[in-house]
Amino acid sequence: MTNRLDKYDKLILHHLQQDARLSHVALSERINLSPSQCARRLQQLEKSGVITGYSAVIDPQALGLDVVALINITLEKQQENIAAAFEQAVQARPEILECLLITGDGDYELRVIARNLQGFSRFISEHLMKMPGVSSIKSNIQLSQIKARGSLPLLDLES
Repeated sequence: MTNRLDKYDKLILHHLQQDARLSHVALSERINLSPSQCARRLQQLEKSGVITGYSAVIDPQALGLDVVALINITLEKQQENIAAAFEQAVQARPEILECLLITGDGDYELRVIARNLQGFSRFISEHLMKMPGVSSIKSNIQLSQIKARGSLPLLDLES
């Protein structure tokens, strides 16, 4: 469906990225469509999988989660069963916020969160080092966040 997004679909998505709690009426006013047309388009975007869900953005530091790390993982072997076992183990760990299969140095890039450095160290030794197939772990601790979760550049895309 992404190739068939028109101006109004992109505007709906743009405004929802800014505030997903907008009512159909408020959203329709911002994009200059009737509330019923807006609701129908929104439902279609959800049904087609363009919109995959809604969530709250929470400040980790407000919850005492002060350490964010980017971890590069290299597996022992490039075998499907080893990768599948590693990926399954990753799914079970709530500290792992993101796991990306990558090219270049390493096989995976993880974004991990912990309460403090001791908690991060414990996660590495008690969990990450014991995951299936892990051969190498290289981590970088985030010092500050320059740009937070950005929005997709929908209004810049060609129709």
